[in-house]
Amino acid sequence: MEIVEDSMGGDINPKFKAGVGASFPFKPKKYDNHDHSDLNKCSLYRLLPPELQEEVQQNLHLLEYLHILPIDTIGIPRYVSNLESKHGDIPSPNLIYKVNDKIYVHIYPNKNDVRNFYIPIEPILLTGVGSLLKELEIKLVDYLTGIDFDPEDMEEKKRILIESLDDICVIGSKKIIDVSSPIFQKLGVSKYLPKKEGKEDDHIYLKKEQYEALKYSLLRDKVGLGVLDPYINDKHIEDITCNGLGPIFIEHKVFDGLRSVIEFIETDTINQFIIRLAERIGKPITFKDPIVDSTLPDGSRINIVYGNDISKNGSNFTIRKFNEVPFSILQVIESGTMDYQIAAYLWLLLSEGMSGFICGETASGKTTTLNGITCFISPDSKIVTIEDTPELQVPHKNWTREMTRGSTRGSGATGEGSGSDVTMFDLLKAALRQRPNYILVGEIRGVEGNVAFQAMQTGHPVTSTFHAATVEKLIQRLTADPINIPKTYIDNLNFVLIQSAVRRPDGKVVRRVLSVNEIVGYDPDRGGVSFVEAFSWDPVTDNFVFSAWGSSFLLEQKIATRLGIPANKKIAIYNEIDKRARILERLHKEGIKNFYEFFDTTAKITKHGMLKVDF
Repeated sequence: MEIVEDSMGGDINPKFKAGVGASFPFKPKKYDNHDHSDLNKCSLYRLLPPELQEEVQQNLHLLEYLHILPIDTIGIPRYVSNLESKHGDIPSPNLIYKVNDKIYVHIYPNKNDVRNFYIPIEPILLTGVGSLLKELEIKLVDYLTGIDFDPEDMEEKKRILIESLDDICVIGSKKIIDVSSPIFQKLGVSKYLPKKEGKEDDHIYLKKEQYEALKYSLLRDKVGLGVLDPYINDKHIEDITCNGLGPIFIEHKVFDGLRSVIEFIETDTINQFIIRLAERIGKPITFKDPIVDSTLPDGSRINIVYGNDISKNGSNFTIRKFNEVPFSILQVIESGTMDYQIAAYLWLLLSEGMSGFICGETASGKTTTLNGITCFISPDSKIVTIEDTPELQVPHKNWTREMTRGSTRGSGATGEGSGSDVTMFDLLKAALRQRPNYILVGEIRGVEGNVAFQAMQTGHPVTSTFHAATVEKLIQRLTADPINIPKTYIDNLNFVLIQSAVRRPDGKVVRRVLSVNEIVGYDPDRGGVSFVEAFSWDPVTDNFVFSAWGSSFLLEQKIATRLGIPANKKIAIYNEIDKRARILERLHKEGIKNFYEFFDTTAKITKHGMLKVDF
């Protein structure tokens, strides 16, 4: 994406080169004064709050962006140093938050739609960078000619680009020598002129902030993902969607659905962008093979559809962001998805080797919950995870991570290579020979479900996610093609958690555990599978009800028996739930929320015998 200059006096322009546009929700104001040598002379700078002034001092492109805003109508955006969920409750948000050292985001209110605007503020907005980028691109072609390097090695590519930039660019002004001066004529001009080595001075002279902006842009476009880089770097984004021509849409953890000002406005542009994107992730895409499912370098899941013969609005892509550090169960509780009692209940179930499924529709938070509860598995366990895209994060030291593999293509006449598929089914069978204490499956969809139940039958606890909205729908899918589990085997599954994205009365979409259910077993009289609801969500009060307190099948018939608790003292198992809930609440109050820190703390609690059930 390259900004082009216009009559605004700089190169902050809503029109971008090569069919990518920035459709700002306001008319950018003209800004002519680009001298930032003394910020105190800038009237807008003096109006900024101290926190925003500090950011402007570090990144002048932020000040230039503020200058083009209609401050007189919307006011100065609020700067938020630490974005929190409470900011999502602001009716018409007008705020700026920081993504990293160079990138900011402006959440701009939209009076005409439910989706507010998401505006990336990048160094390329800095005055003069547009024309400098053009000049740099031309010089790089000559400079890099003949340099041999592996284009797949991103670190090497990054190093060479930075070295090239450093050789081409000079921070400062070009020195001009007045050779007509009498003193130079008398002493001899040649000894004071720079050595040219057979060519004219071909450097680009610029300011330090312009150099940093060029460096950012070069690495963003040549090593990163171009216009997508701000979104990929923003930890608050969950999903990025481009439906073809038009704007990029975002699902945000704080502000829900947002519309980006960046949009694709030409078919050729989006096709070329998607081809480069597919090549960047090592999965070339063509009209013959127009669909790609893969992962980005940061682990995010991406789906690409190429061409308008199968997508009427043209090529499109969807990215599901991957959190480098997953949410701990305390952060899941903090979001309101579940409460301390449900978490304590799951803690006891998983620590005692129960098998369960986390069920719900797409984007209901199933994987987030599954990641969170893995901390409850005994810290000395050996865990095997099986996935088609890497989303599960396990804090345990003894962790074997298995990934599926699609067939590879060769260059022969038939187009078939020597590679072969390795499916979830294959990996699950292999996992049974690896003596795991727990098997985690990213998502059960097909015949691997049958092997999962065989694993449960042989004493290997299995936890997985599953697309099903209710327990009844789950059982229907498990007992039908292609999984075909006999109904009499269903009781190998101990618990089913149903989770969903629900809309609150204020219109905000939140994730909630609708129910936690205990599988009792096959009922021959009814010809169906019996289950009881242990926990349920009350939508009126937005609270959770422990409906199985005092009558839990799993706690009394399974876990209490395993722990040797006599029948007349089974109340102790419910006291254990309360005790663990209090431990979780205390850890939360002490600020131990980080995923790995939480696991280390619970591991110490387990080691010191604090979880021993008293009866």
